Amino acid sequence: MDPLDFLENDELLRFFHRHKTEMSCMEKPHTFLNQLRDHDLIPEDRYKKMSRMKSKDNMKRALYEILDWLEKRRSEHIKEFWRSVFKETIMTHYPSLRILRNSLMDGSFHFDTQLPERVEKKETGEGKRKELSEDEEEEEKEANSVKKKKKQRSRSVCDDDEEQAGPSPLSTSGQKKKSKKICFSSPLKKGEKGDIWTWAIYRLQLPVNCGQKKGTLNRSRLAKGEKCIMVDKRWFTPTEFERFAGKESSKNWKLSIRCRDTPLAKLIQEGHLKSGRFKGGCKKAKKLLFPTDHSITDEEGETEEQTEQQPEASRDSSKKVFKVTCGALAGTLHQKRFASGIRGKCIRTETSWLSPMEFIKEASCPPDATWRKDIKWEGKPLSVLTEAEILRIHSLLCTCGLCRPDSTDLDYQKNDDECFICKGEGEEELVVCDKCPRSFHQKCHLPHIEDAMLGDGSLWVCTFCVFQSNAACFYRDELKRSAAMSRQISQHMLECQYLLLSLCNADAEQTFATDPNLYLSDYSKVIKTPMWLGKVADKLQRQLYKTVGEFVSDVQLIFTNCASYNRDNAEFFAVGNRLKTLFDGEFNYVFNIRD
Repeated sequence: MDPLDFLENDELLRFFHRHKTEMSCMEKPHTFLNQLRDHDLIPEDRYKKMSRMKSKDNMKRALYEILDWLEKRRSEHIKEFWRSVFKETIMTHYPSLRILRNSLMDGSFHFDTQLPERVEKKETGEGKRKELSEDEEEEEKEANSVKKKKKQRSRSVCDDDEEQAGPSPLSTSGQKKKSKKICFSSPLKKGEKGDIWTWAIYRLQLPVNCGQKKGTLNRSRLAKGEKCIMVDKRWFTPTEFERFAGKESSKNWKLSIRCRDTPLAKLIQEGHLKSGRFKGGCKKAKKLLFPTDHSITDEEGETEEQTEQQPEASRDSSKKVFKVTCGALAGTLHQKRFASGIRGKCIRTETSWLSPMEFIKEASCPPDATWRKDIKWEGKPLSVLTEAEILRIHSLLCTCGLCRPDSTDLDYQKNDDECFICKGEGEEELVVCDKCPRSFHQKCHLPHIEDAMLGDGSLWVCTFCVFQSNAACFYRDELKRSAAMSRQISQHMLECQYLLLSLCNADAEQTFATDPNLYLSDYSKVIKTPMWLGKVADKLQRQLYKTVGEFVSDVQLIFTNCASYNRDNAEFFAVGNRLKTLFDGEFNYVFNIRD
């Protein structure tokens, strides 16, 4: 893709404006003129007039006039001008053009430099002269003195010939005063291929491709999570571009979209690109879809302050998640997902996400049941929360992702918005299970989810679903605990992964997730062999356990340490006992142990 495609017309015009004089000083400009004529960039009469000139000074003046005419009359063709003069044969004939091209490529020309304001007409009157700053007056005096001494040829404009093409003395001196030393050398050696995403010319945009489709990636739009890839004057999100290229089966745009054969995932990982949160995205690598603040939609004009004006509502709204029932069916209602009775899958059951009306149908309620009355929260109808504006019903005209979801939004509503293990959202993408509502960070799940697994186009099922699908095949005969503990863990890795993930999920406050020495200063004085869930998970992932018993011993050590350290802390002592009881029960269930 031509690097000029990544520069705007106004940038190329600014570059042209700053280098007209240099180009007008080229020796033997006839080949240069022929190239412009061949590309229909200059009129025939001007070409013929200059072709007849013999004097070098006249030719320079005439060439400047042609370039000035191009800037004023053919500015819309500025890209075509640079493309024509940056041809290899032309640059070989005129080295100054190669220098100009290098300054574009290596970024030594700064487009953000503010140009001096151009003065078209001579100002008269004392009022206008008073408006000149001290710097401008000095520049004007300097220009006048230079003009009188006639030491600078073709750099001043006569008062009686203002319309003639040429730079004004003020703009020339201003440029000279503000200009910096420019290095025209290329950052690359001859024949060397560089990482173009580090070049100054690509600081705003990058050429990308997905399969055979090519486009232009806007860096700032990508960082904001907006449509950021342009193809034929159409904007696409990365997922839409992936679909447009026929690569939707990849389901991971960071791997399928590339810049010079380098996946965007690598550029993001190395810090060359920043990726915002997209409402869309690949099906498996899910980003946060719903807002995390207290307000649900801007259209309602509601704020936290309005909610806090109601005393009862303020206590409830801080929860954001409400345990609800409808008949025998139980679930949790998530405030940020709620839009109305039929919009927004906001109630999470063990097996799926449902809207309030779908929750009623799932509970097999009578036909005349209503979600406001028949869905209960703490024994009260759900209408209590809507009347207190804790749950805000969106307008019928609302166009948010909950009320007017596209296919991607609907797909995302099927899965959790936080990691099932660590309960975190963060900046990391969530990998969603294709069979259940759970979502996971790649390193939280066991086994870890590798990037290659996300891009192979196949369905991905979490360890919970794999275990539950195969549970009937395990241990039809009862086992003794000692027999289970002595088994090789390599043959029972799935069961151990399931047990540890279940324990991590039950540790809702992440009390046992990390090394206690990091936040308890006296822990090492009491506990000589610390153990935590993260360390057990790491050892399990690295296959450092040989038997099931070794794995269980480390888990039990966590609870033993908890009991020893928290003898005088009944709250944490109880938490440890609760998790220990849960783990023992699950272990007996998984290995079919009857004490």
